[in-house]
Amino acid sequence: MSKARASLAQRILQRAPNGVLHRQPEIPGLMLIRNDQPYGNMCGMYEPCVALIVQGSKRVTLGSDTLIYGAERYLIASMDLPVTATILEASPQHPYLAVALRLDWREISTLVLDMPKPPPSTLHRPSRAMATGTVSLPLLDAFDRLLALLDQPEHLPTLAPLVMREIYYWLLAGETGSRLRDIASVDSQGHQMARVIASLNARFAQTLPVETLAREARMSVSSFHQHFKAFTAMSPLQYQKRLRLSEARRLMLSEHLDASSAAFRVGYESASQFSREYRRQFGAPPSKDIEEIRRLPMPMAA
Repeated sequence: MSKARASLAQRILQRAPNGVLHRQPEIPGLMLIRNDQPYGNMCGMYEPCVALIVQGSKRVTLGSDTLIYGAERYLIASMDLPVTATILEASPQHPYLAVALRLDWREISTLVLDMPKPPPSTLHRPSRAMATGTVSLPLLDAFDRLLALLDQPEHLPTLAPLVMREIYYWLLAGETGSRLRDIASVDSQGHQMARVIASLNARFAQTLPVETLAREARMSVSSFHQHFKAFTAMSPLQYQKRLRLSEARRLMLSEHLDASSAAFRVGYESASQFSREYRRQFGAPPSKDIEEIRRLPMPMAA
C-alpha cells in the first residue's frame, strides 16, 4: 500500500499545480488536486465521483453530516451535492494530494449486469448519497495505472476505459457497492432522486414547490421529503438555499458581482434576507467573506 501510494503521489506532484483543481483532458472526468496549506470553508458542488486522498486529510460537510477522511478512506458522491470542505493537513513539505474520477453511470450500469449478484446478506438499503469506504490495494493500484497512462498517450484510447472499468468494479465490490447499484438501477428510489436533484440543480434560482419536485419523483410529498433528506441530510428547501448561497459566493468571487446583484441572480428577492442567510452559512457578511477569501490561494474541490 505504501509503495502504491508513493507512486500515485509522485504522479500527482508531476502534473498538478498548487491550489487548483487540475483536470486531465486526455482522460475526461479525471481530476488531480494539490494544496500546500490547510484551507477551510470551501463551498461548492461535488459531482458524482470517487475521490482518493493520497496525502493529507479533509473534512466534508453535507447538510447535518460531517465526514473526515484521509489516505485510508475514499469518498463517494453518488449525486450532485452542495458541500462545505476543509483541508485539515497540508504543508509545502507534505502537500495535500488527491485524485478524483467522475462516475460514468452508463458504464457502472453495464458492469452491474456483468458482475455476479452479491449475496443477500451483503445487501442493504443505502442512505446518504455521500459516504466513505476503505481504500484497497487493487483500487489504489488501478488509479496508479490510470495516471501512468498519461505518459503513454498512444495507449490511452484503448487502455484508459479498461482501467476505469476496473476502478468501478472495485467500488462495486467494496463498502459503497450497494449505494452505486441503487443509483444505477433505473427503477430505484435512488435513481429517481438523483434525476430530480439534477433537475433541481439546473433550476435552483426558480421557486420550486416541494409538490412539483415530488410529482417529478413520482412520490407523495411526505415520501419525497423523507427520501430527499435521507439522501442529502437536508430538506429540499435547505438544499436549494445552500445551492443559491454557494452560487452567489462563486459569482462574487469569479464575476466580481456585488452582493445585491449576486443575490438577485440566484433567486433572492430581498438583499437583506440574502445577507442574513449568507452570514449564517459562511460566518461573515458577503463583502467581508469575499475579501478574506481573496487573500488566500484559490480553493479547489475533491
